[in-house]
Amino acid sequence: MTDVSLWSIFIGASLINNFVLAYFLGICPFLGVSGKIATASRMGGAVTFVMLVSSTCAFGISRLLVVIDAPFLQLISFIAVIASTVQLVEMVIKKFSPALFRALGIFLPLITTNCAILGLALFQTNKGYGFLQCLVYALGAGAGFTLALVLMAGLREKLELASLPDVVKGTALTLVVAGILSVCFMGFAGLGG
Repeated sequence: MTDVSLWSIFIGASLINNFVLAYFLGICPFLGVSGKIATASRMGGAVTFVMLVSSTCAFGISRLLVVIDAPFLQLISFIAVIASTVQLVEMVIKKFSPALFRALGIFLPLITTNCAILGLALFQTNKGYGFLQCLVYALGAGAGFTLALVLMAGLREKLELASLPDVVKGTALTLVVAGILSVCFMGFAGLGG
């Protein structure tokens, strides 16, 4: 267990080492669902929930695998937990918010293959975090993921109203804005100790 403060873990995961804008994990939903702020914030909430559940399960699985001396099962166990959690989230969203379910479309089941969630489980295990630290790390990573999605969605909504040449509309502009956001987040690198 490391002696890093909970606040520094949260700030580190959300701003300094943002999974989307610093590690470039979870780019598929970042580019695909960031068209509208409402959809982006809900997707961020779903990913944050999956990260929390996956982090909790990954902590327990990691400890269990160390006890039974089977660390080679770690990756496949994490993938199974993530897939199960996403199925649960998908069923809940479909039941309680069919409009959101349709708005998220294919990107909701793609949370299963979202490398940011698998990265979270692997990073927290490699860092040797305790249970509470894992929860804070997952919350920070989810908050950072949501922040990146909402920032991108806000910029894309504003740019839809702008008068732009046809050559920079669509994917080209989205990728340029994503790159600029990433460079902006690199400015937080000095906050880490």
